Order: sequence, then C-alpha cells, then structure tokens
Amino acid sequence: MTLIDQLRSSVAGPVLGPDDADFSTEVAAWNTATVHTPEVAVGLTSEEDAAALVRVAAAAGTPVRVLASGHGSAVPVTDGILATTSRLTGVTIDPATRIAHINAGSRWAEVIEAAAEHGLAPVAGASDNVGCIGYTLGGGLGPLSRTYGFSSDWARGFRVVTASGEVVTASATENPDLFWALRGGKGGFGIVTSLDFELVELSTLYGGSVFFDAPQIADALATWVDWTHTLPETATSSVAILRLPPLEFIPEPLRGKTVLSARFAFVGDPAEGERLFQPIRDVGPTIIDAVAEMPAAAIATIHNDPRDPGPGWDRGGLLTDLDAGFVEAFLSAAGPDQQVPFIAIELRHLGGATQRDVPEGSAVGGRSGAYTYFMAGVPDPSLFETVLPPAADALLTPLQPWVSSETTINYAGGLKVPGSYEASWPKETFARLAEVRATYDPNTLFPYGPA
Repeated sequence: MTLIDQLRSSVAGPVLGPDDADFSTEVAAWNTATVHTPEVAVGLTSEEDAAALVRVAAAAGTPVRVLASGHGSAVPVTDGILATTSRLTGVTIDPATRIAHINAGSRWAEVIEAAAEHGLAPVAGASDNVGCIGYTLGGGLGPLSRTYGFSSDWARGFRVVTASGEVVTASATENPDLFWALRGGKGGFGIVTSLDFELVELSTLYGGSVFFDAPQIADALATWVDWTHTLPETATSSVAILRLPPLEFIPEPLRGKTVLSARFAFVGDPAEGERLFQPIRDVGPTIIDAVAEMPAAAIATIHNDPRDPGPGWDRGGLLTDLDAGFVEAFLSAAGPDQQVPFIAIELRHLGGATQRDVPEGSAVGGRSGAYTYFMAGVPDPSLFETVLPPAADALLTPLQPWVSSETTINYAGGLKVPGSYEASWPKETFARLAEVRATYDPNTLFPYGPA
C-alpha cells in the first residue's frame, strides 16, 4: 500500500497528492511567494487525525511539517507530508481562570473576540490574522510586550502529538522539559494540536498610531529614540518608515508618500497615556493622528498589518540601546531621501517585561534585546533572491554597532542568513533545545532548522 493510501485509510480529513484538484489550495501559504510542493498534504480534522498521521509517517520514515495560517512560510516544503491545521479552529474561554483553550488552526482574531466578551484580552501579536500556535511557539512580541512580556510567557499548556504517535500534555507539571522548549523553541517537537493561554484583564487601552510626512521624519525619529528612554513599562511603542505606493487601498492622505508611523499602546489611565504620548505629538503637524482611548479588542488597528495574502520578503533582528549616533546612521541609510527597495522599515521598543523570564524558565531567545528592527521588501518576487538581500546588507552595515549578536526566532525569517538559527537563542538554550528535540523526536520525524 502506498503512503497516500495508508494515510487515506487512517485519517478522517482530506489526504491529497499533487495531482488532486484541491492540492495547491490546501498547501497555500499566506506568503504567496512560498510555494509548497510536499509529497502528500493532510488536512487534520482532529487530534486523532494528527496521531494517526504521525504513526503512518513514522513507520514509513517520512518527514512531517505543519502549516497553519502560513504566515511563517518563508521556505518551501518540497518533500514528505505537510499537515494543515486550518480545520482545527475553535476557542473556548474560562473566565474564572482566565484561560483560553485555543485549537491549532485558530488565529488571534478569534481569541480576541471571545476574550473581549469577558473583559479579557490575550497578549497577542501586532496582527490578529496570524495563527496563534506558530506565533506563540516562537515567543512572540506584540503591541503590549513591554507591559506583559513575550506572548509565550502566557502559555499554560500544550497538547502535542510526539514522534511516537502519543498525545501528551506539556505544562509546568506534565512533561515540563517539553513545556519549557515549546515556550520559545519554535519547531521540531511534534504536532501541537491545542494551546491553553492565560488572558489578562484588559478592556480598553490608550493607543493607536500617528503619521508624519517626510519633512518631519528626522525630528520624529530622534524624538522617539530619546522618548523611549523615559517610558514606563506600561507603555510599548514602535516606529516605521513606510514607502507607500499610490494605490487605492492606501488611505488617500498617505497615498504615494514616504511617511513615519509612530505606534503607541499604554495600559492605564487614558489621561496618563495622553500625557506620555504628548512629546511625539509635539514634533509637529501629522497627516493622521489616530491615538486615543480604544477597545482592547481593536488592538490590531495600531499596526494595521496587511490581511490579504501576497508575496513577502523580510529580515529582522534585535538591537542594543539606541542613541543619537544610531539615528544619524539610520537616516543616512534608510531615511526619506534614500532610495531603498523596502516598503517598511520598523523599529520596536523592547525592555520592561520582555527582559524577565517566567518563574519556571522558558526557551525564549532575545530577552537581552532593547529594540527590534524589521525590513519588509518591495513585494516583487523577482527581487527576493538578487536585489533585497544585498540591499538589506547594505542598510545594516552602518548599523552594526547597534545590532545585537542575539536575535529571536520569529525575527529570523527563513533562516537564510548564515548563523541566524544559532543566534536565535543563548548558547545554553540552543544546546538544551537540541537535547529536548532528540528526546521527543530521536529520528527527526519533524525536521526543523536551516536546510
């Protein structure tokens, strides 16, 4: 019996080969520049499906990888089995314990909506369209990170199908070594079928974004860097230089312009949030000012990340403390007068709760970072291999005095930059992760890391 026939006889969900009509739809990534071509695609409909798939794959010696929303798909899958979790949706909230039970295919929007009914909110990412599991496995830095830390700090338990086909719980009291690894270690441990995630009591916050036109960018950036050194942990902010195309879906005041967006999220009294944000407003006139008291459920509007699939290229990492020298170097390399093939170049302020590990410890890398950088390239796939990598290298060269030697795995993209995989964790953490992977997946059924 062939592999695909074995899977079809063992799994309730769809099992598709490359010749099947729905195959390309099943394996489609949110990043449309990444085209997956596995031997077999399996649409999981239950935890039992995942366990059956793993048993068949283990017996055949066929590698297994997992696709949820596809936001993390930077490298094509070209062999083995690709398990898709898009059918495993559903979120339940226990308001007494503040725990959200999140199935593997769910996105943050589902959790945010369900939690808001109880005056609660998840410590999620900037986009509510991203899958919860893959994001959390990598740590996760969102608009509230200085106040509440990495998203994975709020994970309280995982259900995992390991390489033996066994379904286990990983928590602080059950399989704690696996629990440690799943909070920031990203991949290579099994198929995570669900996540228990603690929510915070939060119904409103003071936040949003303002946009400065090109002539104000230098002053706004310099002010932002100085201002971040004064902020309490209850405030998280970021800035991004955006080179926006003259297209209809862009708000008319921003269309075709190079602008700086300053984002802000403050947990506390709105009047105090307004006072804290005033130095940014004092920079000068803004094109749009959308910072105000807002429902916590609208947190995704702070960054307004794209929701529709499309081709994407990015590179990111961590920075040490910033100063006037950084501002000068950054503007010389990426300011509004420079011609660079990036639609967005973002800086996020870290510190605060991101620097403190959870009491029982976790595998998150990047707690030493003071800021992040992130570059999104022009979404033209013809530029992805030849133009954007050297352009990114050129932009980063003058910034090297501030680039951290450590990064965090969710900012390492497709691990195409040499050394980025190893740099995603402290050396001791990297070594311990290898031990946990060897324990739970001794035959590397779930390959992870650079090819």
